[in-house]
Amino acid sequence: MQQPNNLSLPDAAQRLAKLTEDATGLGRETVDIGGFLHDLDDRCRSQIERLDHVKRNTGDLAATSAQMLEAVQRMAGAADDALERVRLSTGLLGETGEKSQALAEWVRAVHAQGPEVEDMLLAIQVSNSEISDISWQVKLLAVNAKIEAARAGHAGKGFSIVADAVNELSQKTTTAADAISGTVKKLSEWMGALHRGAESTSKTAEAVLNRSADADTALTNIESRVAELQGDAHELTKAASRAQQAVDSVAPAIEDIANSVTDVAAGVDQASTRCDSLVDGSESILQEVVALGGNGQDGPMITMVQDLAGRISEAFEKAVATGQIGMNQLFSSDYRPVPGSDPEQVLTPFTALTDAVLPDIQEPVLALDPRIVFCAAVDRNGYLPTHNTKFGQPQGDDPVWNAAHCRNRRIFDDRVGLKAGRSEQPFLLQVYRRDMGGGTFVMMKDLSAPIFVQGRHWGGLRLAYKF
Repeated sequence: MQQPNNLSLPDAAQRLAKLTEDATGLGRETVDIGGFLHDLDDRCRSQIERLDHVKRNTGDLAATSAQMLEAVQRMAGAADDALERVRLSTGLLGETGEKSQALAEWVRAVHAQGPEVEDMLLAIQVSNSEISDISWQVKLLAVNAKIEAARAGHAGKGFSIVADAVNELSQKTTTAADAISGTVKKLSEWMGALHRGAESTSKTAEAVLNRSADADTALTNIESRVAELQGDAHELTKAASRAQQAVDSVAPAIEDIANSVTDVAAGVDQASTRCDSLVDGSESILQEVVALGGNGQDGPMITMVQDLAGRISEAFEKAVATGQIGMNQLFSSDYRPVPGSDPEQVLTPFTALTDAVLPDIQEPVLALDPRIVFCAAVDRNGYLPTHNTKFGQPQGDDPVWNAAHCRNRRIFDDRVGLKAGRSEQPFLLQVYRRDMGGGTFVMMKDLSAPIFVQGRHWGGLRLAYKF
């Protein structure tokens, strides 16, 4: 087959630039997916913890439900017993009430008959007074007869005997009338006291009779309420039984959900790990392409960060040479927490040096390109002692605001931060999601170059810029 004569070799620089762009895009998408998987993994772990908590609570709820069912069943039994006792008591009280009513009626009757008895006693007393009067008159008549018999002499002797007998009868009648009067008087006094007592008791009896209907109603209401309580107790027993059945059925479902989420979390964790490997692979590809000359739009940034890292190395070496700081202090890992800081900030023996040296090197970089977000040096452990002014503000009371605006004196030991601090390659270009706090992330490029002091690797200078 004959080839056309107008074919030309592709421009290697253009192909490398395109390959760099594709590798960068691949890294960006992979990092974005990896970030999503990390977030999903965190949510899965959180859900697993919550499900474990729910499982424990469900177990406690099941035990509590069983105890409640037992208690309700005991309450229902007690309600049955209480209703039986109330019914017996109601019957006894009802019988007592009937007897009390009968007694009250009898007292009322006694009270009502009191005046009649008093009238009868009064009539007896009046009649007895008349008998006393007659006896007195008979006595006078007998005395007169005795006198007349004495005047008649022997002829009146028989009449005198009759007069004596009449006088004796009159005296006996007077004595009997006096005894009757005394008895009637005592009886009248006793009846008066009885009448007064009956009158007082009658009032109480009247109140008893008036309240008997209310008492009957109250007893009926008590029995009715206890019967309702008995019904409610049995209904509550049924409801508690249903609740226990529901709780027992929920536990296996929660167990299944927990197992399912655990399986998903395991899969997400594996996917996240593999995605991290893809990120490393894409960054390695990008490094190789750039090394072949495919710098593209990142070329000027690479030159800049390498030059700045060299200036920091010179500044640190000068400080060591002049005795401003010792090598042990400069490479110290003694991180001392700042009390009350949130997020936590730390200080090291070299923090004062970086505060004095780094701002003049790092701060002007922000004005060189609008894409640049920050420029800051980190040690081998990702510790960032001195940040740009806008990210190195004093902390306030809001941790979310602090996380976004007070990023100095903090250790960023995430994957990107540690790789930037520990890489000894001429440069390292990474793509990452920058955590701005409060759940906000920004996709950025992180370009770093190593910082050496007297041939010893101190850390790296990070240059972060937007796509």
